[in-house]
Amino acid sequence: MAARREKRAKRARQEAKLPSFALRRVGVLAIFGLVACVLVWRAVDQQILEKDFLQSEGADRYLDRQTIAAHRGLITDRRGAVLALSTPVDSVTANPRVLTPDTPHLDQLARALDMPLKRLRGILRRNAHRRFVYLKKRLPPGRAEHVLKVARALDIDGVHLERRDRRYYPTGEVFAHVLGFTSAEDRGQEGLERAWDRELRGEPGVKRVLRDGRGRVVDDVESIRTPRDGRNLALSLDARLQYIAYRELKAAVHRHRAIGGSAVVLDVRTGEVLAMVNQPGYNPNANRSNRNGRLRNRAITDVFEPGSTMKPFAVAAALEQGVVAPDSIVDTTPGYFKVGTLTVRDHHPLGRIDLTTLLARSSNVGAARLALSLDKAAWWHKLDALGLGHAPGTGFPAEAGGHLPYFREWVPVDQATLAYGYGISVSILQLARAYAALANDGVVLPVTLLRRDEVPRGQRVFSERIAVDVRYMLEAVVSDKGTASRAAIPGYRVAGKTGTVKKLSRHGGYSENRYRAVFVGMAPVTRPRLVMAVMIDEPRGKEYYGGAVAAPVFARVMSEALRLLNVPPDDLERPQLRLALAGGKS
Repeated sequence: MAARREKRAKRARQEAKLPSFALRRVGVLAIFGLVACVLVWRAVDQQILEKDFLQSEGADRYLDRQTIAAHRGLITDRRGAVLALSTPVDSVTANPRVLTPDTPHLDQLARALDMPLKRLRGILRRNAHRRFVYLKKRLPPGRAEHVLKVARALDIDGVHLERRDRRYYPTGEVFAHVLGFTSAEDRGQEGLERAWDRELRGEPGVKRVLRDGRGRVVDDVESIRTPRDGRNLALSLDARLQYIAYRELKAAVHRHRAIGGSAVVLDVRTGEVLAMVNQPGYNPNANRSNRNGRLRNRAITDVFEPGSTMKPFAVAAALEQGVVAPDSIVDTTPGYFKVGTLTVRDHHPLGRIDLTTLLARSSNVGAARLALSLDKAAWWHKLDALGLGHAPGTGFPAEAGGHLPYFREWVPVDQATLAYGYGISVSILQLARAYAALANDGVVLPVTLLRRDEVPRGQRVFSERIAVDVRYMLEAVVSDKGTASRAAIPGYRVAGKTGTVKKLSRHGGYSENRYRAVFVGMAPVTRPRLVMAVMIDEPRGKEYYGGAVAAPVFARVMSEALRLLNVPPDDLERPQLRLALAGGKS
């Protein structure tokens, strides 16, 4: 009995320690109430306080912003012929986190891509940490669609197409140095494509799209910003003249085994560049290697010593300062003279000669004697006004300004050699522009690569009388007794000047067997319309003089250009020409 009482007492003590039923019920209800409060708070937080954030996060799962590419503007010649345009191409892309190197049927996808399976797996393996990679760029739309169809037929996920515009240049190498080219992202990399990239590119648009669970666009939701297409660019160049200049320059470089060459044709009346070509060239649609500087537009970016093509400006400055008159005689006897440590020489002793003979026979002695009699400051200002020593201002990337030493730095040797084109450097475009001032009755115009609707105001450098006198003197250079008889054009009076320039040696001084052959001319002399400058770099054939190498290029190009532009002949004195014209009319 005692044990039983002990057991009951123990149970009573345990029951006394436990909470009552009422207390347990309150505890349970409190827990449920707390949970309910948490749930209510969470609902309020998500539905009211975090509503915008959560909606944004949700939208990110199926809504996306997509860029709408703007169409890059056309580049045309002055007559509207298309030189650069954009065509749609597709690139095949992949998500390496979905399309892995172990994906089934990858060999068939590689076959559709025309790519070795090993290479495809290598691309996916190297980019496994990324969500985007190009598998094949710039495919025609039909071929890209075929790749996508193969992927879908084989149930291969992670393959997509990206459509972009690809720049295409119908004229290939002919306009390459002027136009340049664009990158895979359609950004200008060289030439005018780079200089006018912002205007040509336009402004891309933005739209909101709906994507499915695989990230594919299934619908357009709204337009955020409409794309603005790029501006079309009309160049000053004439495709017809460009083709002719390209053909003749390339043939001359090949014929004389030269390392390169450049040529520029300017419209005297407007300052527009009508043709600009270089060799060696490249195809902007394919090979863009810069081997041997093929990508450079040498007519603008490269400079050289112009040699005897500077002599007309020394004569013009002497006439302007009153040092000589048009009929003055210059004594070059005995065919050489010393200036400091330098001996200035002529190829042949010419004796006492007039200014026309000085230019026609290209007398270094005569030009140097004239230069030494000039006021240095006045002559420097004339050369500076012609644009020598300054970039032409076309906006072309890396255009060269050349070098015109300041007159306060001149010593007599500098002054003498400057007269026949040493100690100064110019680009072929700068040289053409300077001669255009003589052709334009002494007024220099700013040059441009873009078509002009209005002629800008020019700057007078020489008086009209002096410009005309020098022009007529330069006509003798193209005569049978001058250094450029091969520059003559039947039916037209032509004026110009040759230059044969020794190149600087790598070891100092001037080379005895490396030259630049130069010719700059204008036609017709009575009322010049065109100026053309030609430079052949390092001709390695039997001939290397400017009159033998560069002048024929001028004659062939200028002859066709004058006829294409309907410039009337101004030399009808020869009987055979009159008969030919009469026969053409009958």
